[in-house]
Amino acid sequence: MWPAIWTVWTLIFFTAEGIALANKRDGDTLSENFRRLFRTRTSKVGRAIFAVGWFGFAGWFAIHILTETM
Repeated sequence: MWPAIWTVWTLIFFTAEGIALANKRDGDTLSENFRRLFRTRTSKVGRAIFAVGWFGFAGWFAIHILTETM
């Protein structure tokens, strides 16, 4: 059941992102929304928070996958 749910979730994400990229409207891609949420263009604090969060998640996820822990 769970593999099917993750597959559907992934397909929905790629479909939504593909539509957002194809229509070329401002503010509808995931990247644009993250930039707006963290104010990465105007705030050094926002950039730092995003960077710490991103690298923290990426590091945890890599360890989680490779060691099958946490």
